[in-house]
Amino acid sequence: MSVHEVAVISDTHGILRPELLGILPSVELILHGGDIASQKALDRLEEIVKVVAVRGNCDRELADQLPKEILFDCYGRKIYMVHNKKQMSEKAEEADIIIYGHSHKYEERKEGGKLWLNPGSGGPQRFGGAVTMAVLSFDTETDGFQVRKINLSGRGQRNTEPAQPCLEFGSGDLQKIVEAVMRDLEKGKSVERIMKTRKISRRLTEQICQIYFTHPGIDVQGVLNRMEIAGM
Repeated sequence: MSVHEVAVISDTHGILRPELLGILPSVELILHGGDIASQKALDRLEEIVKVVAVRGNCDRELADQLPKEILFDCYGRKIYMVHNKKQMSEKAEEADIIIYGHSHKYEERKEGGKLWLNPGSGGPQRFGGAVTMAVLSFDTETDGFQVRKINLSGRGQRNTEPAQPCLEFGSGDLQKIVEAVMRDLEKGKSVERIMKTRKISRRLTEQICQIYFTHPGIDVQGVLNRMEIAGM
């Protein structure tokens, strides 16, 4: 077989969606751009196929086993991975493909003879945005490769939980919820565990997490100011 497919995911934050898990058995390797968030999630991925991953800013539980950056050969191409592209080192200059995450936004561009690829968030959904991943296809006969974006938001039953308006909470109640979720995140708890512990909806939990992860150092009021209240 000359064509080899590699899944590229990032920022799953403890969420392994059925849509994602349905795709992974068809690939030969998983590349994870960081923010896996839990050992349980990493173990589940490794049950499917080999995983190469880097450490994200909320991978405290996995800090000892995941590198901050990595440069490796993959089907005839050199791949460099780091969670936050602002933290790239000079190792990236050797790569054909640069993979990163952190922003939760899909990005695919060619610059300086390299492919720059952020697969977006494969777990939480931010402000109604898409949940995405990418698949790299390497042809070892032609030495070429292609990238394919996959929108997980439009596949199957993405979220069977009905939307629940944030307005069901008073402002004081919502502030307490945000404070509690932020404390849980600082302790490295997964989204699934926070939902169950705090008894709040997935959508509300994911929105708080998204703001927290993408605005380092933000305080409770900053999260509240950025939240989408209507239509939750």
